[in-house]
Amino acid sequence: MTLPIAQDPDRLRTALDQLGGLRYAKGQGTGNDFVLVPDPDGETELSPDHVAALCDRHFGVGGDGLIRVVESSHLIEGRDLLQDHPEAVWFMDYRNSDGSVAEMCGNGVRVFVHYLAERGLVDLAPGQELTIGTRAGVRTVTRLEDGYAIDMGLWSLIDPELARESASDSLVLAAGLVDPRPALSISLGNPHTVVALAEPAELAALDLTQQPSVDPVPPNGTNVEFVVAADPLFHGDVGRVDLRVHERGVGETLSCGTGACAAAAAVRLWAGDETATRWQVGVPGGLVGVDFRAQPDGTEHVILSGPAELVFEGTVL
Repeated sequence: MTLPIAQDPDRLRTALDQLGGLRYAKGQGTGNDFVLVPDPDGETELSPDHVAALCDRHFGVGGDGLIRVVESSHLIEGRDLLQDHPEAVWFMDYRNSDGSVAEMCGNGVRVFVHYLAERGLVDLAPGQELTIGTRAGVRTVTRLEDGYAIDMGLWSLIDPELARESASDSLVLAAGLVDPRPALSISLGNPHTVVALAEPAELAALDLTQQPSVDPVPPNGTNVEFVVAADPLFHGDVGRVDLRVHERGVGETLSCGTGACAAAAAVRLWAGDETATRWQVGVPGGLVGVDFRAQPDGTEHVILSGPAELVFEGTVL
């Protein structure tokens, strides 16, 4: 039987040896950390083993995921987006830490755009916008004085009929819970399953080193968010929730931007208050903002805001 690369030191060393001389940077957004590989001209081929080795916290750089910084014209997905969005010059080629490809990462978008701005690849002053390409479509990012705000686009229920009927569409069991809990699955370009817990002690007692069981599992797998609502839920017109997340292909992370959006959307639906458009979501790595904005066509976009920073740069030896 072939071991997963994370359990095979020889395979990790071999993958890293193949990457000798590769330049990289390390960045994080509310503790969700990423290895960034600058590759504007699309010349660097990164296999799943390469990604997993770079993201390994013992043998590699360490990260919840990897972002290849590449111009959209050098990827099939990017070229498709450029047909309708020629302004999306840069593409966030995002991979989970196990090497699998992911559609979207909200914290990753902030770190990606911060890298572009800090390295002079784009000119982006506070208040200005930048459009980038991702596998979930284009995303528009506004630079703030203390971070970035991302228009994450539409949010949607993965199973609208079942969800609206019972406010849940699946059952989730995790280590630390005695019984399965009802959950709601939401798409932010990537899949999420949100579970409401009764109190902070339940949230703290979870063991997310083990993957939660979801029944039924959405077609492409799912991230699982466990959320506790504040008491009271609203402070003025701002709702507040706290969450922990187990990310698909990664494990527990200190933050998940799309997960924060999904958690706010689920709690808002459960509360039955569509006028509650402003939310703060506490994650182990900090605090992010989530805003729901009605569109002229009657749909609703989600705006994710929060900090991003670069930590260090280096070269694989």
